[in-house]
Amino acid sequence: MNRYTLAIVGGDGIGPEVTAEALKVLDVVQERFEFSTERVDYDLGGRSWKRTGEVLPASVQEELSQVDAILLGAVGTPEIPPGVLERGLLLKLRFDFDQYVNLRPVKLAPGVPTPIAGLETCDLVVVRENTEGLYTGAGGVLAKHTPREVATQESLNTRSGIDRVLRYAFETASARDNRLTLCHKTNVLTFAGDLWMRAFTEMGETEFPQVSRDYVHVDAMCLYLVTDPGRFDVVVTDNIFGDIITDLGAAVQGGMGLAASGNLNPTNTYPSMFEPVHGSAPDIAGKGIANPVASVLSLAMCLNHLGEREAATAVENAALAVLGQGVNGQRTSDIGERIIAAL
Repeated sequence: MNRYTLAIVGGDGIGPEVTAEALKVLDVVQERFEFSTERVDYDLGGRSWKRTGEVLPASVQEELSQVDAILLGAVGTPEIPPGVLERGLLLKLRFDFDQYVNLRPVKLAPGVPTPIAGLETCDLVVVRENTEGLYTGAGGVLAKHTPREVATQESLNTRSGIDRVLRYAFETASARDNRLTLCHKTNVLTFAGDLWMRAFTEMGETEFPQVSRDYVHVDAMCLYLVTDPGRFDVVVTDNIFGDIITDLGAAVQGGMGLAASGNLNPTNTYPSMFEPVHGSAPDIAGKGIANPVASVLSLAMCLNHLGEREAATAVENAALAVLGQGVNGQRTSDIGERIIAAL
């Protein structure tokens, strides 16, 4: 029997509530598919920072580095200054654990309302480079708070970093419909864009000739996502563009509250981290009305990454079936029970 150690970070707001439902689903599915999990809870996020003044203690990070995967609920409270948790926890784990792929499925479940008129099906996945680009923090400020203030923010792109995320995207496309689209802005970002395009073309021609390649500018990508999402199957893009287009993709599939994500270390040198895309929603925390489907779908992504693919498929199908039947106005625990029943 396979056994996995999972770090559980419920976090803030509705995070612990939706995570609890995902863990109930895990209880059922691990028994059915004959694997087991050891779960270690970690109190990280806004509440922890306000209490201790620390975002991610070194000792805790060392413990996290030893687990098989991390399940995160949501972090953030209104009192926390912008950037504290984002850079001190989320980005730090992505960078230090070399989670260089951010994987975001965009899948419209049958029966789920979408703002796109006439759209019946949508099933694509965005592979976002997760440790380079504008998010590295390169840049600085001169003469701050004066009329002469200058701020710079630099996008760092390496051939090795691009190659490894492209390879993951090509392999993903090979396992799906053999279609891969590169999304960038090569007509304006001529240095970074040229590097991405050359790497994309060379890898496709030499290693993945069976994969059909396409290219779209990021502004055109936003247009096509809402007019013809079926044009895409697997999309690969850089950090900032991926951040933007995946939120638009979440809207296409019915809303941010339905979207799941994975921050992957494909080599398994460090653990990968899985989380719903929605925030901590402090305005509804404690009311028992948060939708846990995105957290359950994130669990499915985690199981797939760990190699429990049959269990992952079962969890995803159950969550999407319940979602398609309607969940508006239902309590968090009731939705969780419906997903378990659908298993």
